[in-house]
Order: sequence, then structure tokens, then C-alpha cells
Amino acid sequence: MDEKNFYWDKLDKYKFADIKKKIDSVKKNYFDLKKDFVNYILENLKSDSRKNVNTLAANLYNFIINRKKEIERVKGMYSFDKKIGNCIIYTAGADEVGRGPLAGPIAAAAVVLNLNYKYDRELILGIKDSKQLTPKRRSELSKEIKHRSLGYNISTINNVEIDKRGISWCNNEVLKRAVRGLKLPVNMVLSDGYSIKSLHSDNKFIIKGDTKSASIAAASIIAKVYRDNIMEEYSHMYPEYGFEHNSGYGTREHMEAIKKYGICKIHRRSFLKNIL
Repeated sequence: MDEKNFYWDKLDKYKFADIKKKIDSVKKNYFDLKKDFVNYILENLKSDSRKNVNTLAANLYNFIINRKKEIERVKGMYSFDKKIGNCIIYTAGADEVGRGPLAGPIAAAAVVLNLNYKYDRELILGIKDSKQLTPKRRSELSKEIKHRSLGYNISTINNVEIDKRGISWCNNEVLKRAVRGLKLPVNMVLSDGYSIKSLHSDNKFIIKGDTKSASIAAASIIAKVYRDNIMEEYSHMYPEYGFEHNSGYGTREHMEAIKKYGICKIHRRSFLKNIL
């Protein structure tokens, strides 16, 4: 964004709506603007006689403060991975979703982020435990992670194999498949909560890893979005069970539907022995 496009010397000649559009552009292009210029904008907004423009100043100030805090938070997560990975170029984060549902697959993702970034704009802000994000924000971040990561892979194991092999085996296997499907020569894998057996590469498990590790958090987000989308598709095939809402988990709505309609092809029979 060209700073010359902003004329703030006579702010009173602009309508509030026009000023707000300019402020929205400042927020959108924050990383491309010089600090002195942003401060200059703030001072001009504060000195305006209109209260609603002063409110914009307060809003922009809060945005800047929160953005700085978020940058530091995410930097800490990137630094955590880099330290654990001992500065290895390709460190992957892996996480699974769907261990506990009564229906649908278990899914896992492995993500390799650019831990050796040079500029703050290269950070993927907003990454955290996927359960703490709204569906809309998860979807937005999933797209950003896929676009900006060095590499990612997603793997699933369906309910038939879960019933045949057991959820513990499938939980480990789906993580292993996600990592092995990466096209980069990964030397270190960070996993959430548990180690991945028979991985044939260095692996360190992190308790509550999706709150500490940038790579694990990124993996948790894209795995969650991917599986939720699968369950959304299944909801059109089996509308009785409310899969678009419960993602196959044993909610009251889901349990009542099973009792009323029985099970469908994607239910995990081994999870329903006490119900059927």
C-alpha cells in the first residue's frame, strides 16, 4: 500500500465513512506501513473534533496493541518449535481429531512451517488450539496454513478399519501416515500429548502441544476443518443424525437418533456395543 494515498493534513474534509475505510486499509496493510506513519494517523484521528472519529482512534490503538501482543504470542510458539527441533530445517507438527466420536473417520494432519522466518509478516497469526476458534476462523486459518506452510499432509482412517483394528492402533497409524505423506525430508516430528510409535524419525510429544507449538496448532486446525467438512458431507447422506452439528460425537441429539433410526454405514460399531 502506498502511504502517499493517505492525506491526513485536513482530516475534517473527509466524511466518517471515508475515514473508516482508510483505517480498515491501515489494519489490513499493517505490516507494510512504517511505525511513524501509523502514529501520525493516530494523532490526527485523536485531534479531530468529531467523537466518532476519536472512537476510530481508540479502535486503531487497540488494534495495534492487540496485534503486537499476538505477534509476540505466535513468535513464542514458533520459537518453541525451533528450540525443540534443535534448529533443524524441517520440523513437522502432527495432531489428530476424531478419536472419540461414535461415527465417521479419524483424521490427522502434519504441517511444516517456516520456523526460520525473517519478518513478522511471515508468521501465521491466530494459530492456537483449534477448539478455541470459531468454525469461520478455523476455516480461514486452514486455508492460510495450507497456502503459507512449507508442506502439509492429511490422512484419514474410516470407521470400518477403526472397528477392525481398534482406536488406539488407528490413532497412532493415522498420525504416522500423515507424517510419512509429507514430501519434505522431515527430521523432527512434534506430536500432541503422545509419541508416535514406529515413525522411523525423531519424535517428541508435547503435553497440550496445540497451545505451545505453532506446528502442532497448525496441524490441529487443518485436521479439524478437514474432518468437519467430511462430516458435513455425510450429514446430507444421513440427515437424521445431525452430523453437521455434532461431527459424529455422542451428543444427546445423536444418541436419540441412533435409538430411533438405528445406525448408518459410518457408525463405529465397536463404540456402540452398550447401545445396540
